[in-house]
Amino acid sequence: MHEDRLFPADPGERAIARRLYAEVAGLPIVSPHGHTDPAWFAYDEPFPNPAELLVVPDHYVLRMLYSQGVRLEELGVPRSDGGPVEADPRRIWRLVAEHWHAFRATPSRLWWEHSLADVFGVTDRLSPANADAVYDRIADCLTRPEFRPRALFERFGIEALATTEGALDPLDHHRAIRESGWTGRVVTTFRPDTVVDPDTPGFKRNVEALGELTGEDTLSWRGYLAALAARRRAFMAAGATATDHGHPTARTADLPPAEAEVLFGRVVDGLAGPDDAELFRGQMLTEMARMSLEDGLVMQLHSGVRRSHNAWIQGVFGANRGDDIPTRSEFVHNLKPLLDRFGNDPRLTLILFTLDETTYSRELAPLAGHYPALRIGPPWWFHDSPEGMWRYRQRVTETAGFYNTVGFNDDTRAFPSIPARHDVARRIDCAFLARLVAEHRIDEDEAREVAVDLAYRLAKRAYRL
Repeated sequence: MHEDRLFPADPGERAIARRLYAEVAGLPIVSPHGHTDPAWFAYDEPFPNPAELLVVPDHYVLRMLYSQGVRLEELGVPRSDGGPVEADPRRIWRLVAEHWHAFRATPSRLWWEHSLADVFGVTDRLSPANADAVYDRIADCLTRPEFRPRALFERFGIEALATTEGALDPLDHHRAIRESGWTGRVVTTFRPDTVVDPDTPGFKRNVEALGELTGEDTLSWRGYLAALAARRRAFMAAGATATDHGHPTARTADLPPAEAEVLFGRVVDGLAGPDDAELFRGQMLTEMARMSLEDGLVMQLHSGVRRSHNAWIQGVFGANRGDDIPTRSEFVHNLKPLLDRFGNDPRLTLILFTLDETTYSRELAPLAGHYPALRIGPPWWFHDSPEGMWRYRQRVTETAGFYNTVGFNDDTRAFPSIPARHDVARRIDCAFLARLVAEHRIDEDEAREVAVDLAYRLAKRAYRL
């Protein structure tokens, strides 16, 4: 890979970007939000094969290949009904190689090629002609101790990594990590969606399971809130510093306690329509903010996506298969009930993520540029790309500055891509700062400080790591 990739074409700016990048390239990685499997680090078993490691769990790869007519069965993606799927990982790998041209100019190609080169020593571009040779090289690497999860964690220079677990997760893997004596810092994140979103299949059963787990009467409003607070404490004992909320919209509500209790009764009895469900989700965001002021957990809100848009894919393969689609988002009015109550309290940190880039300069930057409780999360998901990162800096910085953002998080299920994703973010930030220096808008010593903050310090500070 070219050493100047993603740097400006202008020679003067490129020279500045190189100097800035030299300050951040070797910094430790803080990965405060993602979806890697804690079992990898709990038991440190070898990864099974290249396809299971790099293809099957990566919904960026799945969605592109599916769009090109490759069936998910051919990629080894498990069916919900247990039906047959491709079991030969080499065949899966060959399919990726045959369609490698489809990834040209995408962030997936950047991440993959960085992973292949830096992790596995593969320096040739993937193609049908060399697919087997590349597969064999990676497969051989995976048999060695230095390619097990903990060894890679240390090799990648990861200082802290957060996984994400649901409210009903027993957290056994995190317990095993702590009891193993391994010193790598892997913490959990509290994701309560399945017990706060009435549209979740089996919602009432989930609420009852929450009661069984905590010993609280979760069919009462008081017991339900007490159970959520108890689970938050359990997550904090497993290292959690943050919560995460994946709601369809950013709507919040602040109902009087008696009205909230009546609404909960309708919801848990299955009598809530779409408006009630949305109102309840909004009320629960405000309840979570209240709890965060009590226990100190940072809040994250990921809203504005229609998950599992392809009904057939959802029915056959389940969620997280590459068929989630961005939607329009609105924050100014939707967040106001929560902000009226808690937005002026700097003890609360609410980090906002969006897939609607039109809100960056119109809504998110002005909001975060005013309310002490708000921060803007990095470009998320579809915009976790060089162009997306550049657009984000252009639209957010003029109003919110750098210090109402939270650095970078990789939000990935694909473990080997973590250093690649952070490297892309560091290069783009250095390129952006180089332009500011070249235009005499900031001095280079300031740019060096900002570059280090964006790459390392802001994430540690925002997520209290």
